[in-house]
Amino acid sequence: MSLSRIVLTSGRTVELSELRLSSTYGGMLEGYPCKVVNDMKVSGFLRTAERAFPTTPVYLVPPTREYPDETGGAFGPVEVLPAVACIGAFRSAVVAPDHDPVLYRSALTVVWFQSTSHVPSDDPDGPHGLRDLPWDELAQDYEL
Repeated sequence: MSLSRIVLTSGRTVELSELRLSSTYGGMLEGYPCKVVNDMKVSGFLRTAERAFPTTPVYLVPPTREYPDETGGAFGPVEVLPAVACIGAFRSAVVAPDHDPVLYRSALTVVWFQSTSHVPSDDPDGPHGLRDLPWDELAQDYEL
């Protein structure tokens, strides 16, 4: 049973089978959110996804970055990512036409950022970028 189903803009239905949520800035004791910090955060979440799901490709939905009117410091202006970092394991029908659709499925691990801790759904106002996943280019088939 999936946590959620999303119909991509391509028309393909993908199922979310596992979801890991983290506070984007959890554990940040010093400094302020800026480009350097955010780039390290994004890279860290990508490495976490690769370790957690080593048999599937990992894709990053580029996060939105906001620039509030706050004074920065030595590392440049304040730059803020959405509050929740997400790592999701998605599954769908087979990608390769030569694979038996009964014996194969396709998989893709996705990293994205969103403002709430809600499970993504087919809501058009859902997390930016998930519905536009180029699944056929990114996902990998696996045998059941």
